[in-house]
Amino acid sequence: MTLDQLRIFVAVAERQHVTHAAEALNVAQSAASHAIASLEDRHQTKLFNRIGRNIELTDAGQAFLKEARAVLATVEAAELALMEFSDLKRGVLSVRASHTIANYWLPRHLAAFRRAYPQIEIRASIGNTAQVATAVEDRETELGFVEAAIHSEQLTSTTVARDQIIVVVAPDHELLKRKPLSPTDLMEVEWVLRERGSGTRAVFEDALVEFGLDARALRIALELPSNEAVRAAVEAGLGAAAISASVAAPSLEAGLLQQVNFRLPEREFYVLTHRDRHPSRAARAFLATLTAAGSRKTRAPA
Repeated sequence: MTLDQLRIFVAVAERQHVTHAAEALNVAQSAASHAIASLEDRHQTKLFNRIGRNIELTDAGQAFLKEARAVLATVEAAELALMEFSDLKRGVLSVRASHTIANYWLPRHLAAFRRAYPQIEIRASIGNTAQVATAVEDRETELGFVEAAIHSEQLTSTTVARDQIIVVVAPDHELLKRKPLSPTDLMEVEWVLRERGSGTRAVFEDALVEFGLDARALRIALELPSNEAVRAAVEAGLGAAAISASVAAPSLEAGLLQQVNFRLPEREFYVLTHRDRHPSRAARAFLATLTAAGSRKTRAPA
């Protein structure tokens, strides 16, 4: 079994398509097919089911995928260890972030890091909070940025920023007519929320519990997988939503949404790292830029 075979297997598994995987790895399709066939023949185990032109992982393939990813992550860590001696002239910064952070907070910090260290390769990906935590636990990424506290024996969690969650509705929504607004009023209207596993949703549901409410009793009209989809649904009048003020800002300015006068607690943004993984020099440098940016932001004017 070779590392090239593992890389090809993972690429095919993630794309569920041999040709697309071969193109991504810049290898011939015949070479990719041969690598998969060699793995299956050597171990007398089918890794994929072929259904017409489509393929899908077998149970054995699912189990093997997790191990293959772990091996490749270890190899990458070994390569990065050698790059550490190059004084940040080479290396990789691997980050995964939840949707709100990836779309509204992280880009400017990655841009600043890129300007400071132009030779460092940046690999960024997006998932919800639960997916980000899993990626760090499985060592698929080095730094994870999430919007809710994560409790894991494998991870360390450090606050890097703060964010405000607000309740927004369409301009003609009934919540705007209720003054004063009580927590129980929130239970009487329909909601558009992010999917379970989302940090935004977790913070909102935790806040409801603090108000003595049962989050399970919320009248959920729609669950959507992105902040932008939630915002658009609320603009269309499908219900209320609890989203980041940064996400809502364009629609509030355009008059497409209005903020409900109901105060939710601030939430923290966290960076997750693996307890047993020595941080790369690139990761340490990026975290240092975040610390410096935070210091500049909170420093009082002279």
